[in-house]
Amino acid sequence: MPRGSGFWNWRHARPFWGGLLVLVGGVEIFLTVMAPLPIVVHVGMQGFIGYLLPILIAVLGVLLIFNPQQHVFYSIVAAVLALASWLTSNLGGFVIGLLLAVVGSALAFAWSPDKRRVAPPAEPAGEEADDADQAEDADQDAAASPGVQPDTSESRPRHRRTSSGLLSGE
Repeated sequence: MPRGSGFWNWRHARPFWGGLLVLVGGVEIFLTVMAPLPIVVHVGMQGFIGYLLPILIAVLGVLLIFNPQQHVFYSIVAAVLALASWLTSNLGGFVIGLLLAVVGSALAFAWSPDKRRVAPPAEPAGEEADDADQAEDADQDAAASPGVQPDTSESRPRHRRTSSGLLSGE
């Protein structure tokens, strides 16, 4: 997919991979609950809760994808339910579903909509006079804005000072 396509933009505006892993983990846990009897390891409470937890985990995966504003809450609940599936759903879907759901919930928890890669602005190379002009402009801007102390020659780094300071022992 090209970088600016509609699906690329949609996918990067939400915790897509985290939600997808949570969804796949929930489906995998659900399928192991429905496995044939010789394959099933009977651990913990079987029955309604064994079917309910993986369904809730899968629903949380879908919610992570389609409602990214609540990603912190959904990912925490998905992680807790995935860990609870260790007891209720055949060792968490024979550990595979448990790991998928926990890793997906961690990815969704860590996702942030503000983490956009912005290219740094290009600066003209080679002119030191521009640096001095920029420093003076910054001093004027700082003096103009209320509550901001202007830079003094002592607060600047040594390579930006206009003269050597008497107090610094230079």
